Amino acid sequence: MKVRDAMTSQCEFIEPDDNLQQAAQKMRDLNCGFLPIVRPSTGALEGVITDRDIVVRAVADGCDPTETLLNQIETPNVLYCYADDGLEAAADKMSEQGVYRLVVLDAPETKRLCGVLSLGDVVRHNEEMLAAETARHILINAA
Repeated sequence: MKVRDAMTSQCEFIEPDDNLQQAAQKMRDLNCGFLPIVRPSTGALEGVITDRDIVVRAVADGCDPTETLLNQIETPNVLYCYADDGLEAAADKMSEQGVYRLVVLDAPETKRLCGVLSLGDVVRHNEEMLAAETARHILINAA
């Protein structure tokens, strides 16, 4: 199975010039803790923002949520895979990096956001054993 067959393709994103408050409100409205940061004019992935980034990097440092832009606290080194990668290879990458989700890019040439692959997506596509093994490795490596 390819990543494109399991990923969530209707992926919400936020823009780099949006502020922390906008990101937090969007996460609340979507009931999520992770948003890719994409420049709409190019479709280029610029980073990601997590609820943890907002709390640990911004709130803890006293940043003003209406004045602090995402490009000031984003995680720039985004872990990703490609839509045509094998699902098992993507799960291996999650295990190695200790993450439960990967941004999915369309192709090495264009690197445009086309989805997100989470461990939940792997489970939803009847790959429970692969998901369980990946989660086990993530937890072991985190300890």
